Amino acid sequence: MLFPKKKIELEEGDFYLTPEGYKCFTEQYHLKRGYCCESNCRHCPYGYNKKTNK
Repeated sequence: MLFPKKKIELEEGDFYLTPEGYKCFTEQYHLKRGYCCESNCRHCPYGYNKKTNK
């Protein structure tokens, strides 16, 4: 499913850096974005499961 990309300004609490130095987006950020990207995100509030594709 394709969604038009909208610019979301990052705020405190939207992400943290992993020990490897990657940005990991939090549930707060995903809710602001407003949809599931189906990338099996660590903090996905939408409950996407890559194994069942649901």
